[in-house]
Amino acid sequence: MAPASRSLNTRAVVAAVIGNALEWYDFTVFGFLTVVIAQLFFPAGNDYSSMLLTTATFGVAFVMRPIGGIVLGLYADRAGRKAALSLVIALMTLGILLLAIAPPYSAIGIGAPLMIVLGRLLQGFSAGGEFGSSTALLIEAAPFSKRGFYGSWQMASQAAALLLGAVVGALITHGLSPEALKSWGWRVPFILGLIIGPIGFYIRRRLSDSEAFLLAQKTARRATLGEVFRSHSRDVLCGLGAVIALTVTIYVLISYLPTFAVKQLKLPYAQSFYAVIVGNLLLTVLSPLTGAWSDRIGRKGLSLWSLILTLVIIYPLFAWLAAAPSVSKLILVQALLSIALSGYYGPFGALIAELFPANVRSTGLSLAYNVAVMLFGGFGPFAVTWLINTTGSPLAPTYYVMGGLALSIVAVACIPGKRHADLDARRKPA
Repeated sequence: MAPASRSLNTRAVVAAVIGNALEWYDFTVFGFLTVVIAQLFFPAGNDYSSMLLTTATFGVAFVMRPIGGIVLGLYADRAGRKAALSLVIALMTLGILLLAIAPPYSAIGIGAPLMIVLGRLLQGFSAGGEFGSSTALLIEAAPFSKRGFYGSWQMASQAAALLLGAVVGALITHGLSPEALKSWGWRVPFILGLIIGPIGFYIRRRLSDSEAFLLAQKTARRATLGEVFRSHSRDVLCGLGAVIALTVTIYVLISYLPTFAVKQLKLPYAQSFYAVIVGNLLLTVLSPLTGAWSDRIGRKGLSLWSLILTLVIIYPLFAWLAAAPSVSKLILVQALLSIALSGYYGPFGALIAELFPANVRSTGLSLAYNVAVMLFGGFGPFAVTWLINTTGSPLAPTYYVMGGLALSIVAVACIPGKRHADLDARRKPA
């Protein structure tokens, strides 16, 4: 490999990782701090109503994600990955700033939740363009034989950001008194997130667009939404279905877990973060390994076995946990689920990126990813809160996740087995 190519590969991985880290760190922190934010910005007659308002605000950002995904995905397929990724991280940082400086309801009344909602909407729009653009960059910068490994950094960086969010959440909830946490401590994770933004913007502005994108600009049709639906409607549906398992496991089994541990299992708030830390540490380490493994044995089979295993073990594990809750059991359950899911998380980036050629890759990825995230992920905590209250069962989260896993198993099974192919090479002149 030429030095220039190696340089592009390294910068692509760093640029993708740091942007994903910012996006997922922020979304994770908001989920982890749901209990505190509910009290400060959404006071209501009872805890249930307050939690519903806050989880709905968590979800409302996801309404903007398909819009941001389409707009920024098209921008990435026309202006380039570099331009889109730089814009994404700038908008994302502005959204974090609004959350970090928002006064509580007691200070400015209705203006407080409106600031939170505005910040979430802005983040949702920018985050909508992150996955498609960064995954396209990773796949196009990678040698074909290592696309699974390079694509795995998409999910590894998400897990690392969730890990960082959990560590920060554990530190502030364990190290601060409830009064200090409610007064100012909840702002600390958002302020720390602001540090990442300028660094990521600087790195992304120094990127070069990939050869695959530049070639597609010369030889392929101009990216339009109509072109995606006309030529790749089945690919979008398969990609959307594949994303469901990813998003329900992230937003229910990981992001919502501390809230579930406190409200349903009556476990200590600070110690519940330990399970998230262990789970995401495993995903961060194992995802690149399983991504590289998929380069050898194929992505579809590995992904299917991982999903089936997770579907089989999730209910027994949660039933065992709910029967006699403890922090040690919570950690073990999270660890086992993370190990099972790593076989899906690692190959995931390459699995769905290989559905689309370079000229519409960012748009196709963004559309499939963000529609699924909006429908099944963003409102996941809201749906689970409602399900628990309606059924009275602490096992309600497993029903939601199991349904999502089943849908993804069908979608991945429908992806043609020979899709592990270089679509970009087909456009190269002989």
